[in-house]
Amino acid sequence: MNLQLHDTATRRTAPLIPVREGAVSLYVCGPTTQGAPHLGHLRTFLAFDVLVRWLERSGYEVTHIRNVTDIEDKILTKSAEAGTEWWAWSLRFEREFQDVLDAVGNRRPTYEPRATGHVTEMVALMQRLIERGHAYADGSGSVYFDVASHPTYGSLTRQSLDDMQDAGEEMEEGKRDRRDFALWKAAKPSEPATAAWDTPFGRGRPGWHLECSAMSHRYLGETFDIHAGGLDLRFPHHENEQAQSHAAGYGFAQRWMHSGMVTVDGLKMGKSLDNFVTAAQALADHPTAAVRLALIGGHYRATVEYNAAATHEAERVWERFVSTARRAAERLAGHPITRADADLGSAELPKDFVSAMDDDLAVPEALAVIHREQAALNTALASGDAGTEELAGALGSLRGMLDVLGLDPLSAQWAGDATAAGGEHQALDALVTAQLAARQAARAEKDWARADALRDSLTAAGIRIEDGPDGARWTLETTN
Repeated sequence: MNLQLHDTATRRTAPLIPVREGAVSLYVCGPTTQGAPHLGHLRTFLAFDVLVRWLERSGYEVTHIRNVTDIEDKILTKSAEAGTEWWAWSLRFEREFQDVLDAVGNRRPTYEPRATGHVTEMVALMQRLIERGHAYADGSGSVYFDVASHPTYGSLTRQSLDDMQDAGEEMEEGKRDRRDFALWKAAKPSEPATAAWDTPFGRGRPGWHLECSAMSHRYLGETFDIHAGGLDLRFPHHENEQAQSHAAGYGFAQRWMHSGMVTVDGLKMGKSLDNFVTAAQALADHPTAAVRLALIGGHYRATVEYNAAATHEAERVWERFVSTARRAAERLAGHPITRADADLGSAELPKDFVSAMDDDLAVPEALAVIHREQAALNTALASGDAGTEELAGALGSLRGMLDVLGLDPLSAQWAGDATAAGGEHQALDALVTAQLAARQAARAEKDWARADALRDSLTAAGIRIEDGPDGARWTLETTN
């Protein structure tokens, strides 16, 4: 089965046929650095990190662009309120985003351009649009896109211009039509002088939509394979990007991919609802790998529910991944497949896993295969009958599948996270290990009643015991 991906524009799932054979060009809308990253940001960037990993695992050369919107209305407002230079405010949160994405195992993009570094490209695009009759300067420093001039405007979100009639608000000075959007914003006396650039149209700064069209053209060319981002960006941002790029005569994105939203305790995340969760809060409260698992465990187009039950379940599943991988690695000590930098790209993946990932990145079905293969490896380890190469193949397959999800327990990325629950886990491990030692002593004395009672008490506490040639191991039971 060839890789099939959903296209938001056509609402169909179809084979990926790259513009250039053997290579995939991908543009993902990156952060606006107005504040700290939150769960919604993580959801989007994790979803498309899995896409990049699967494309690379499938043999494609991937050029991945993720921009940084480092100047915008809210950045100027918030930095002014904090008494900080706007560029310092922006850089602070750009670094925070990068630190968080590194922590959760996101691969860095090929290029990560900032909006402020591409004013030249933006000016050229505006000039092209004006020449082609799709944009106009207001004479006071602002430039607008003429929505009515482009007949396919609204096609991405399947809206007509009539559907976009204004609600009676006062029209912005300089616009010819309320529905027109700013490509360039004239400098304001109340804003810092450093937040503006000289252009043939006047001094000002970029509009939000313009920058992504300019940067995707700069790094990926007139036509590229995939444009991705969060579902909330479809309108107006992506609609406007597509319109201005098509109006400029560019093929632009051949496919649109959008990740679903995050709800917290059943509600859309929002500060007014007191359920707004920053990335820093999530990573402080839970093992980092478990947060990643909780956010990618559903289909990337579906809404992800983030709550105590979901994170608890993710922690338990992660602990099991770690336990199985470490147990196999101990049995295979010295084998190349146990190395953190093992070549997982050559590991054979189960056909069902490949089929699931090729079916529009069906991660829930892929995880079902992972659980099945993990159980089989546990059985082989417990029996002691499997040979070295059989175990090595099973471990390589398990690690290879988990690596596609960015969750290989034996990788250097998760070496410090593999204990899964920090101090609490360590304390529990000490208590359970003492109980297991007492159980082993009872068995050595043939006190089967006491040994069974100790096992039953652990089972009642939700602790699963697995006996094997190397002794007993424990994991937390998963409850539904």
